[in-house]
Amino acid sequence: MEEVELYKDLYPFVDLPRIVLGGGDGGGMYGVPSRIYLTDTTLRDGQQGWRNLTFEECVRIYELLVELGGDGVITTCEVFLYTEKDRRVAKALLDLNYRYPKVIGWIRASLDDLRLVIDNGLDETVILTSISDYHIYYKLGLTRDLAISKYLSVVEEALKRGISVKCALEDITRASLTKNVLPFIRKLMRLREKYSIPVRIKLSDTLGLGLPFPEVPPPRGIPSLIRTLISEGFPGEDIEFHGHNDFGLVVANHLAAWIYGAGGSNCTLLGIGERSGNCPLEVMLIHYLGLRRDKKVDLRGIKKVAEFFTEIGFRIPEFQPVVGSNAFRTKAGIHVDGLMKNPEVYLPYDTDLILGIPYTISITPYSGRSAIAYWINTYFRLSRDEALSKDDPRVSAVYEEVQRIFSEGRKDALNDDEMLAIVRKYIPELVEGRFRSVGVHG
Repeated sequence: MEEVELYKDLYPFVDLPRIVLGGGDGGGMYGVPSRIYLTDTTLRDGQQGWRNLTFEECVRIYELLVELGGDGVITTCEVFLYTEKDRRVAKALLDLNYRYPKVIGWIRASLDDLRLVIDNGLDETVILTSISDYHIYYKLGLTRDLAISKYLSVVEEALKRGISVKCALEDITRASLTKNVLPFIRKLMRLREKYSIPVRIKLSDTLGLGLPFPEVPPPRGIPSLIRTLISEGFPGEDIEFHGHNDFGLVVANHLAAWIYGAGGSNCTLLGIGERSGNCPLEVMLIHYLGLRRDKKVDLRGIKKVAEFFTEIGFRIPEFQPVVGSNAFRTKAGIHVDGLMKNPEVYLPYDTDLILGIPYTISITPYSGRSAIAYWINTYFRLSRDEALSKDDPRVSAVYEEVQRIFSEGRKDALNDDEMLAIVRKYIPELVEGRFRSVGVHG
């Protein structure tokens, strides 16, 4: 036999695909900082972009973040403080007393808003510091100098009170580097030195205009923007990127931010957020593990996230990566054939082992008896000893029923509920046994 090249160093299958970077620091590339991490804004940007979450929903989402985040992979969770419910949520999350993700505030650059942070016992907050001329002149009605002076006065007051600050540079991909961004950053660095309290920055690509290519200059080029800030002396580990998906590049931009030197990736669960949404935290967790292979992270919590959001009315798009119902499902007969011969043919990793989500198939008129058996064995998670073969007469009965349905004009693939009804008809003991095992009756 010829030597088979499967690139197992990149695609181990029993683990996630690995991200290997070449060139080190060459070609102007700073490389991934020694510490990368995720931060969450589901209860802030996600909530304002989807719907108002109840108190109970907010607490449950935080608990899911705790479960997903390992020991400090998800470092912070932003919360609003403006309504009575917001403040109850902040107190409840603090009372849970988890170290990570740390509960932090999100406020506008005003002393009144800062008072909310102080009164609610938080020692860290995001401060909105809109940085483009679009926002400074048209939204705030200020000059650059007046806007920056206003921001700095609130930042310094927070530092005086021992509150660490993360400045969200809103609309940075439409902001002048020389006239707006760098003058502000340099003054922030002086405040860091003066008070010896962390001051971090969030690069907010508010309209999703960023591009992940190092050849693209600022303001749109995310790699060049980050390289410039690091060259100014701002620590890469204290730079966080927050993107939107208006042009379909949010994950690419977040990954580029990490690769070119930013420590933080600010995301929401399922990517919920304004307009086209934010960066999906669950996807960035997978890329994080591709870079770091941190064994403390248990990705099986992603399934719980998807189930919870579905329960509270969020409709996850069928084709959404990782969590969509079609993410690990095939309808193509040739794919089923490949999967049955070796699952690695059409799977980048063992989804059942890593996510607790088995790879499944949808049944069409071109699904043979082998595909029917595969669907049954996968859906009911039958062991090797329990698995039905394509020659089982019960499988043949299901197959004939499927053929009859499509011969009568059915066009779309059968969904899981429809297949379950057919299996119930011909293999009732299998369905009843499954429901008994999970405590479902009727």
